[in-house]
Amino acid sequence: MQKGTIGVSTENIFPVIKKFLYSDHEIFLRELVSNAVDASQKLRTLANFGDFKGDVGDLKVTVTVDKEAGTLTVSDHGIGMTAEEVDKYINQIAFSGAEDFLTKYKDNAQAIIGHFGLGFYSAFMVADKVTISTLSYKEGAEPVRWECDGSPSYTMEKGDRATRGTDIILHIDKDCTEFLDQQRVDMLLRKYCRFLPVPVISGMEREYKDGKWVDTDRELVINSTEPQWMKKPAELTDEDYLKFYRDLYPGEEDPLFWIHLNVDFPFTLTGILYFPKIKNNFDINRNRIQLYCNQVYVTDSVEGVVPDFMQLLQGVIDSPDIPLNVSRSYLQSDSAVKKISGYITKKVASRLDELFRADRKAFESKWDDIRIFIVYGMLTDEKFCDAAMKFLLLRDTSGQYYTPEEYKTLVEASQTNVDGKIVYLYATDATAQYNYIKAANDKGYNVLLLDGQLDSHFVGLLERKLENTELVRVDSDVVDNLIRKSERRGAGLSAVDTAILSQLFESVTRKVEKTGFTVSFEALAPSAQPVVLTQNEYMRRMKEMAAMQPGMNFYAELPDNYSLVVNTEHPLVKAITERADKALASTVKPLLDSIDADNQAADDIRKAAPEGKLSAEDEQRVKDLEKKVADAREQQQKAIAEYTGSVPEVSQLVDLALLGNGLLKGRNLSDFITRSVEMMK
Repeated sequence: MQKGTIGVSTENIFPVIKKFLYSDHEIFLRELVSNAVDASQKLRTLANFGDFKGDVGDLKVTVTVDKEAGTLTVSDHGIGMTAEEVDKYINQIAFSGAEDFLTKYKDNAQAIIGHFGLGFYSAFMVADKVTISTLSYKEGAEPVRWECDGSPSYTMEKGDRATRGTDIILHIDKDCTEFLDQQRVDMLLRKYCRFLPVPVISGMEREYKDGKWVDTDRELVINSTEPQWMKKPAELTDEDYLKFYRDLYPGEEDPLFWIHLNVDFPFTLTGILYFPKIKNNFDINRNRIQLYCNQVYVTDSVEGVVPDFMQLLQGVIDSPDIPLNVSRSYLQSDSAVKKISGYITKKVASRLDELFRADRKAFESKWDDIRIFIVYGMLTDEKFCDAAMKFLLLRDTSGQYYTPEEYKTLVEASQTNVDGKIVYLYATDATAQYNYIKAANDKGYNVLLLDGQLDSHFVGLLERKLENTELVRVDSDVVDNLIRKSERRGAGLSAVDTAILSQLFESVTRKVEKTGFTVSFEALAPSAQPVVLTQNEYMRRMKEMAAMQPGMNFYAELPDNYSLVVNTEHPLVKAITERADKALASTVKPLLDSIDADNQAADDIRKAAPEGKLSAEDEQRVKDLEKKVADAREQQQKAIAEYTGSVPEVSQLVDLALLGNGLLKGRNLSDFITRSVEMMK
């Protein structure tokens, strides 16, 4: 018997392995089964090269749970190990046998999983003792028995195994007895080993008989040794792809389409990515792409391996070029991974472009389901954004789809403003903004529908990508000003009428909490609405983006601000103006004249003062004039306020504008209804 100390740099290696080597203890089963498959594949490769002349036999890996004995055993009929190999590959931690093997057979041993130098020692995460019983394929080899109790000390002696291969026997620790439960083990094998290239056996198939589940005489094969992504696309039908998707994601709606990845230079990569139906919201299930290395499940956390936006996809990626080091964290900085990520981006963009060009109608029918994926990709990946401009679709409020070039051709003639910029009008809610959309359509303008959750950011991206173009929301101004063709027209009001109407309309806008209104007057078409609410494009965009970006809380805290535009050419407004002028002009005009005269007198005194310094006498004269102005304003406001109660039409017009924008609620809505009934009597 040989006794010794495992070649490690510190005696604390086992606590490190037990607690920190892998994030999940369950990963030990993947590592051991992978090594067993590795040994089986090595034997097959040796036979193919003529370096093994014997009978390969039925290569399989068997996982056996013995609850009474407290053991879990992983067995294979692969190449086995000699005593020298056990000493080299087991007693010297992190010296990987797969690395040596790949060096010799690097051009043909593609099926070797490899790179699991510490994989065997993951067994000590769940076992307090591990036994290896092995016999090498080499002629004249003797069986070896190796045992370690989780300390650096081990024993190695001649064993009693009679057949080629290796058994790894784990004596499960009392704290990890869950791994002695057959159902738990089967679940883990299906998770990590369901696509390994060698059959993995876990007990016997069971059937329900005489009121209970009983074992049959058929072995339970956990895995499919030839998954669809390992086949050539030409070998698969649409139904094959759909069946594989249903196996991966049982119970889910069929995908829209898929992309089969298959490249062998400058790196090896296979896989199938599916586009699930994504509704117009951001409640997305991530971590749906499974990452494999030579059919060995690695993780479903693929950050860094695929671009962030592609985590909305589902499916499988398999590559031996993705490093499977014990610390997965540097995936994001690995150069091979970056190349793979770039390739996947290019391949997905190419596939989308191909689908668009092959069948435009079919692509349009899927657009609403994949739009959030495309927009997210364009916002987060510059290369994808540039490629996507070829198949990006813009949908208008009538449901028609256009490429950016097509849309430019459609609107350029009618929607170019006085500065020569093409103005793309858009709505974010076709129902709530119906009146604004209709007004724009009546004027001959087309309106896009940008109602996605990411569109507040997407609007800015479009403005950067489309030359000489600006996007304006359809409710950001009155329709005549959305695409300005000439200088603004004056409102046509006298100073007296402006003062009266301003106070009349301002007095009824103060009733909406946490909302500010600025009253302005425009001489619009008589057929246009009498009062229109608009919202500044820039501030609204800032608030919308702030809702999704915590760092912009300043904008999110600002009150909503609207412009209340009064159409001075509308018959109702004209009637209100005429009545107010008759009732108040004789009172308001003298007060306004007095205010203007006193303000001018005060300015003259300030201008005449030497070096701008007022004498005591002049300072008093200015104060007296300012008091007269304040008194006159107070008289003016009082006179208009007393008149306001006799003009319910003002409140009615403002409330109609608020109602059309969803801002009339609670008591204000109740007052509006009551007033409406009264006005109809």
